[in-house]
Formats: sequence, C-alpha cells, structure tokens
Amino acid sequence: MNVLIYTDGGCSGNPGPGGWAYVIVPESVGTVINPDTAETVILAEKWGAEGDTTNNKMELLAVISALEALSAIGLIGDIKVFTDSQYVQKGMTVWIKDWKLRNWKTSDKKPVKNQNLWQRLDDLCRHLSVSWHWVKGHAGNFYNERCDKLTQKAIASLTGN
Repeated sequence: MNVLIYTDGGCSGNPGPGGWAYVIVPESVGTVINPDTAETVILAEKWGAEGDTTNNKMELLAVISALEALSAIGLIGDIKVFTDSQYVQKGMTVWIKDWKLRNWKTSDKKPVKNQNLWQRLDDLCRHLSVSWHWVKGHAGNFYNERCDKLTQKAIASLTGN
C-alpha cells in the first residue's frame, strides 16, 4: 500500500518543551483534502513530547516515528512524506549526501547538528521507498493542521497549557 505521511514538530521556546506528531493516510486520498471526510481515512496518528529539546529535533522525531511505525508493520510501498520543515525536506533531498561524504561534517567542517537523528532517519530510508515534499505550514492543509494541533497537545502535556 502506498501512503502519505504528514508530520510536524515544535517547541515552546527553542530550546524548551517540545512535541511532535504524524498522521498517516492511504495515498488514494490524494493531496487534495475534503475536510468533511478526512478523518475517516486516517490509518494512524501519534504524538510525543520531550521536556528540553529543539524544533529541529522534534521535526526529525516526527518523521522517524512515522517511518518506524510503518517499518514495524512491514509496509511495502511508496511513501510520500509531507513536512512543513525545510530543514527535514532539504536535509533528506540535498544535504545528507554531502554530509555522509564528509563523514557527517558540514561544508565548514563542523559536526552536523542532530547527527544521531539524521543517521537514524537515513537508516530507515535505506529499506523504504520515500519521497520528500515540503508543504507550507498553517496554510489550511487538513493533515498538516491536524499534526500541528497534535504537536501543540504534546507540548501542553508537559506545560499544562
């Protein structure tokens, strides 16, 4: 089965208490969403929180968690990841190849931030067919907005707000 994954991550302060979320839907729903029926086609969704973290870590954990969930059930098919994080999208489509060639160093020879998470994500993607798509955040995309709400719920679970 081919699926679409929508992800989001964020923090209250950066660093600060953070949350991440994902929503997985069958590709057959397409990227044009009818809000009246959207919730009926969700295959899986989940959120998590960490007490002292960064936005970028939470964005990465959202994708990692979704791909780990799919790997655990042995999904075979194409996966389209939609993220409002250019850090994640560009990291996986542009930067990671050079990071690996430079032994996880940036172009100015500094260690790649969040290297452990990037390596975890890279390892997951070796066994899956994943394409990466940027979606504008807070622009009315039903599943992106749902991920944002779940991310805020995750943060609230730590802060009580």
